[in-house]
Amino acid sequence: MARIINRIASPASESDADWKEPAPGSDAGEAIAALLARYGPRLRGLALRLCGNHADADDMVQEVFLHAYRGWASFKGQSRASTWLHAIAARSCRTRSRRKGGIDRRMPAVSQLMPWGETTITRIAAAGRDDEPVAERNEAIARVQNEIVRLPEHLRLPLVLKEMLQLDIGQTAAALGLAENTVKTRLHRARLALRKGMMSGVRAIRAPAPIYDKQVCMDLLKLKMSAMDHGGTSAGFVVPQAEVCARCRAVFRELDIVQEACAQMAGGTMPQTLRERIMREIRRSEDADEPRKRGRRPVRAR
Repeated sequence: MARIINRIASPASESDADWKEPAPGSDAGEAIAALLARYGPRLRGLALRLCGNHADADDMVQEVFLHAYRGWASFKGQSRASTWLHAIAARSCRTRSRRKGGIDRRMPAVSQLMPWGETTITRIAAAGRDDEPVAERNEAIARVQNEIVRLPEHLRLPLVLKEMLQLDIGQTAAALGLAENTVKTRLHRARLALRKGMMSGVRAIRAPAPIYDKQVCMDLLKLKMSAMDHGGTSAGFVVPQAEVCARCRAVFRELDIVQEACAQMAGGTMPQTLRERIMREIRRSEDADEPRKRGRRPVRAR
């Protein structure tokens, strides 16, 4: 397997690499305004996927940026400001879920998500990337996107951070306060669950018989998951096709569709009314803090 790993291509450069983040100790209002302009749309997209409706999503985004403003003095720059912000968003999501008594849906055992016992593959994967039926592919992508909200939170949250907000494994782990290996395990299970959900509603044909022993197929699947952890096909990380039989090639294409469906949900929009509401609350907090900064108690309105 080492020979295969060495042939994986180099990743694309990070899109945010050239952006200068606010420095620790800088003015809180200016720092959070800059982070709001840069990451607000993405975080609202995250909130919509996690909350399921616009009102709760807007409340979550406002809550995240107000917490960020109030906690800016504690930011020491040990991680990127964006990672720190995503950690606040992750905590906010967990808190809101517990507050609502969210149900952590049970997932099938990992063995049930594996493709070994399956007798069919999707027609899309069998057709090959250049000959995929467009309507069926769009149907499969929509089904994956609908299945995301059915994932339990501990699988859905790392998937959204990694595949939609496009954080890398280290940033996702830092935002969630988890070990990188734990994040990888949860991502792998989430992808397999989404693939299983996608397959239950699309047209299928008989699967080719595997030509390798099961252990070889398992090793190849691990390699595929590792490639996806680094960005997958779109980032230049691929498992060389010469090493893969027709059965595994179809399974890998189905996993690619899962990752593409998630990537299509990346980003988001920030309504001007929400942006103004957040900035208004930040200014209100600044006004409330000003008397304390000057050593005076704020005067209560009568």
